[in-house]
Amino acid sequence: MESYDFLFVLAIILLSTKVFGLLSERVHMPQVVGALTVGILLGPGCLNILHETDFLMKSAEIGVVLLMFQAGLDTEFEELKKTGKASFIIALIGVIVPFLGGTIVYLLFFQSSEMTAIELLRACFVGVILTATSVSISVETLKEMGKLKGKIGTSILGAAIIDDILGIIVLTIITGVTSPEKSGIAFVLLKILLFFIFIAFCAFVIQQIIKRFPNLYPTGKRRTAIYSIAFCFLMAYCSEVLFGVADITGAYFAGLILCNSGEIRNYVVRRITITAYMFFTPIFFASIGMKTVLSGMTSSLLLFSIVLLLVAILSKIVGCGLGAKMCGYENHEALSVGIGMVSRGEVALIVAQKGSQAGLISQDMFPAIIFVVIVTVLLTPILLKLQMK
Repeated sequence: MESYDFLFVLAIILLSTKVFGLLSERVHMPQVVGALTVGILLGPGCLNILHETDFLMKSAEIGVVLLMFQAGLDTEFEELKKTGKASFIIALIGVIVPFLGGTIVYLLFFQSSEMTAIELLRACFVGVILTATSVSISVETLKEMGKLKGKIGTSILGAAIIDDILGIIVLTIITGVTSPEKSGIAFVLLKILLFFIFIAFCAFVIQQIIKRFPNLYPTGKRRTAIYSIAFCFLMAYCSEVLFGVADITGAYFAGLILCNSGEIRNYVVRRITITAYMFFTPIFFASIGMKTVLSGMTSSLLLFSIVLLLVAILSKIVGCGLGAKMCGYENHEALSVGIGMVSRGEVALIVAQKGSQAGLISQDMFPAIIFVVIVTVLLTPILLKLQMK
């Protein structure tokens, strides 16, 4: 018999995320904090009412893709060009410092009497996990505060995209060492180069279509929004499947390609905001909270988790903040950029899963990783709002 439980689950998620979001707003916190709290309270870690299903996971993935597409549409392209160099420096230092921090923490807790190559690789992989940045939480917080289009918001977005590319390179190097039959670093770099060529080609084609064939992309028509969402999904698919770059990166570039289209952009933003926030985005934020399952956490692993959490927070704030400071940002701007890069979210979980498949992360280590991910996700919007207030 066909089950209709998913309808009940959707009703609970949509109602509870809105109610808790409003409660968060009442205590001067971003609404996203309330949505994340719902997933934690109703998920397997607490009341055990909500569970991850294939339907919820795919809906959550659509939610984060649409969220990053909106972030691309909301980006001021001229501001992005100004902060491009700064974003690269912020991302580079924001990868190096967490990588070293995570590696050192693992070695301090789990180093055996004799250092083996596999132990060193495992330590490095914990560092790789800490390099991940899930900017979707910061994007939502900045949107609520009206700061997404400014210098800080644009720097965070640009740095997060570059961070994603650098993280893929480091991840490939580490996993490639354990599996020599896999594609080497040269092949990965080639795919990333082809990805940017593909982005440039798509940007040229779309701009020519808008310019030369206005009837195909009319302003104020529903088909324009449909074309745009389809373009977003195609870019996300090609990014992940053809080039090995995260689907959210492709979605962000899809929005970036359309961000200079004037009234077309404004119309698409209004339509997509309704689609995303009525359904998909609440599921995404709730699903992150639902991943909080900390069973099997021993006292030694808990201590490791706490130290790793502190390193995860401080390494991004110090690394990205230092990069911003080197580029001439004021102290408060550099601190805001650093805080905005703290959240790990689903990106770190995906990296951890790949480490498990390569034999570099044991199942016992997963509760510690999940603990770090959830706390950074919860703290980032709170700290970001307090800092930028």
